[in-house]
Amino acid sequence: MQQRTLGNRTVSAIGLGGMPMSIEGRPEESRSVATVHAALDAGVTLIDTADSYHRDAGEVGHNESLLAEALHSYGGDVSDVLIATKGGHLRPGDGSWTKDGRPEHLKSAAKASAQRLGVEAIGLYQFHRPDPKVPYADSVGAIAELLDEGVIQMAGISNADVGQIDEAQRVLGGRLVSVQNQFSPAFRSSLGELQHCAELGIAFLPWSPLGGISNAGELASRHETFQQVADAHGVSAYQVTLAWELALAPVVLPIPGASRPTSIQDSAAAADLELTADEVATLSEA
Repeated sequence: MQQRTLGNRTVSAIGLGGMPMSIEGRPEESRSVATVHAALDAGVTLIDTADSYHRDAGEVGHNESLLAEALHSYGGDVSDVLIATKGGHLRPGDGSWTKDGRPEHLKSAAKASAQRLGVEAIGLYQFHRPDPKVPYADSVGAIAELLDEGVIQMAGISNADVGQIDEAQRVLGGRLVSVQNQFSPAFRSSLGELQHCAELGIAFLPWSPLGGISNAGELASRHETFQQVADAHGVSAYQVTLAWELALAPVVLPIPGASRPTSIQDSAAAADLELTADEVATLSEA
């Protein structure tokens, strides 16, 4: 599988988003574990999660614990797998989302995440979402402290605009390695952030790169050009979408969510799908 650079690590160009395995509509744990194992078999070495990826109250970190168990039960070598987790976005258990960017919360949350993941230091920790009640520099400052203390090995941010990317880079002293924003054929508002990351050499991780859990099934029908290119290559529109995103910049690492082995197997194959320059241009204009 094609690989890319994320900070000081080399990882698979396509990652696995763990969110669908833990929120509403989640499958049986055995299928989720099988999905993670299928991803590893396909060469995926980047897995995305967050402490807020859970469904019910009282199960904070459900997805982190699930991924830790899946890696533990895998029969092969997982030493090169990078799990990226996030903190600062919460789910009370009633279906709503809240924010907590207080430094004391982020530092406590990161240590709890490390414990659930079963690691001494988290490979990549990202501030999940800006909290309007807390100065952005204060929240990112907590991430910097976690980095200095060795609780995390690399630092990133999520759901950030260009100004926040620059501010985080300043607060972190040039140690910002990733930005995780929503980006897909239907949601291109983060193209400016993607291009800014490319200029800075910072990894850009599109979340919901196929349009999100509720819309991914309609990708082909809503974006006919992507299906036409897929037909020409004899692959799925999902593969074409991910290959297009990869072609936008060498810093892009899509993290499609999956809860079935066949889904991540199809997505992983996109890393080796080569689109022509004309196809990339056509898809970008579609």
